[in-house]
Amino acid sequence: MAGQSVTLLRWKYSHYFEIVEEKEKGIIVKCKLCVGEKLLSTAKNTTSNLKKHLHAKHSTTELEERAPNDTSTPPQAKQQKLDFSSSSPGKTISSTELNKLVAAFIVEEMQPLSTVEAPTFRNIISKISVTGKRPGGVLPDRKTFASFLDNAYMEMETELKKTFADLEYVSTTADLWTAQNKSFLGITVHWIDPATLHRKKAAIACRRFRGRHTYDTIAAELEQIHSSYALCGKITATVTDNGSNFVKAFRMFQADDDNETKNDEDEVIFTDLHAVLRDDIESSERYVLPPHHRCASHTLNLICSNDIVKFLTAKADCKAVYRRATGKCSALWSKVSRSTVASESLEEFSKRKLLVPSTTRWNSFYDALSRVADMPLVDLNQFCTRLDIRCITEREYQFIKEYCKVLKPVCMALDILQGEDQCFYGTLQPTLEILMTKILSSSGWCPKVMQEPELIAAAILLPKFKNIWTERQVGQHSSDEDDFFSSMKSRRSQGTGELDGYFACVSIKMYLLNLFPHIKNLSLKLNTGLPASAACERLFSSAGLLFTKKQARMNSANFENILLLKLNKVNRVRIGKQIN
Repeated sequence: MAGQSVTLLRWKYSHYFEIVEEKEKGIIVKCKLCVGEKLLSTAKNTTSNLKKHLHAKHSTTELEERAPNDTSTPPQAKQQKLDFSSSSPGKTISSTELNKLVAAFIVEEMQPLSTVEAPTFRNIISKISVTGKRPGGVLPDRKTFASFLDNAYMEMETELKKTFADLEYVSTTADLWTAQNKSFLGITVHWIDPATLHRKKAAIACRRFRGRHTYDTIAAELEQIHSSYALCGKITATVTDNGSNFVKAFRMFQADDDNETKNDEDEVIFTDLHAVLRDDIESSERYVLPPHHRCASHTLNLICSNDIVKFLTAKADCKAVYRRATGKCSALWSKVSRSTVASESLEEFSKRKLLVPSTTRWNSFYDALSRVADMPLVDLNQFCTRLDIRCITEREYQFIKEYCKVLKPVCMALDILQGEDQCFYGTLQPTLEILMTKILSSSGWCPKVMQEPELIAAAILLPKFKNIWTERQVGQHSSDEDDFFSSMKSRRSQGTGELDGYFACVSIKMYLLNLFPHIKNLSLKLNTGLPASAACERLFSSAGLLFTKKQARMNSANFENILLLKLNKVNRVRIGKQIN
């Protein structure tokens, strides 16, 4: 084609793509390494999309660069393929490369280390031709692979420490998890990259927690893990659920306020030396924890699970409808979850299965109830009759639909607050404001939250929100915000103009903060934290896939190594460095 992209033709990896169609501003190409007809689009003046494709889909392929003036047929990519036939002696890999692949498989698929000693797994490996050795008997045992992963974990830990050392602000989430009669403390770290203003995260612990879950033992473990990564003094907040032991730990061991009232210059204070020495001994057992934020999503769950239920059961007539409707739904969920016949019968009335709610999460109850409300009442009652369950009346059915309609904003708010990549501490305030406006305007706890100047400031310092959502709140709490922004307003020559310029910009992208350095620094400080501790719940969800009942005897250190290497996306190359 005469109009083919010069940029593509000059690219060192252009021989791995075939031009299919040329358009006005771009071209359509076919990847020769992909199986099937994989078509990609790219602009004529850049190859960035194609680079991303090679990195994402063919990272294990050893690519060969095309010679500058070479127009011949491209060389075959050196992609390692497993050949299980003994008639191909020419296709071999080194024992080091084989160990790298197996170690990467253990981490990526979160398999126990005992996998490498399983006879069936070794039988598969024995079919691979290894350079300089007979097939079979070349794979190290689990102890050797454990040492490989130990080294990879230590390298990951070192890289995380280097990353944290360059940061001024980070936040953490923490939670406790029990599985197979063992307890674990999970901690994740979150920060905003000062250069790109993108949200970043890392899992730093899923550590065995022995003994009772008392507030002082929790505080000791938290401080030890934070200190091991040199995070003390950098953490703007640690987010946990409303568990009493977590709350007490932070209340008892909260860092002292730096803004203490100073004594008059001329006042003379006499100090009891014995008391000072005694306090020094006692302070050796005192821990210092960062500021504490309670998980907003957990609080909303408690409101829906407790407060709303109390409201619905306060009046006799409403209580009766609520109890009957949810009781019949519970009977449906129980039948469908326990009986294959009932589950198969449901297919005649609905293409979607009924969801069974979890006892610990309200939004799962909402989702299950919404699935019932989506079924027509006629079909729903025919299904109930088939299962020998009392039919749902018209009034009960309308109650279910109204319940789902009214509380849908709460479910949407939970989904927003439990996000990670695009969720900041400043997201909490506008979310609660909108939620309160819709259904919780008379609730006692929301006005208390709205009076927090830190929440208001965090939201204002996010370009996505600024002050467009809170004209009424800014007027109500102007004195609090004036105090909060006093450090910025003291810089009259820069700060005031900077704040006015920030509000005047119409952009809602995070990179807008790069134009206003003082605002950016304050925004990073306030918005590094998350409004919810859902990150820890996701950590434990992944942990549950590895720490199953069958693997309950897995070594705790190996379990943590595999889990954190997986969650922090430590790739095969980095693991391979420890095997060479």
